[in-house]
Amino acid sequence: MTPPDPLLTIAQAAELLGTTERFPRRLIAERRIAFVKVGRHVRIPASALAEYIAARTVQPVSRTRQLRRAA
Repeated sequence: MTPPDPLLTIAQAAELLGTTERFPRRLIAERRIAFVKVGRHVRIPASALAEYIAARTVQPVSRTRQLRRAA
């Protein structure tokens, strides 16, 4: 049996994202991230936060340097 996915508080999620608590609350309100209601408390699964970060990670463009010829 696999251990359950850790549930993060809004404050913990904000700290991992490097934002204020307002940002994860907005993600939840706009249904842009998965969350769990535990009574009146809202928790974000760690895997949902990792998926959110991975989906919005922009990879750098590798450019080869082109030499210009003098005219």
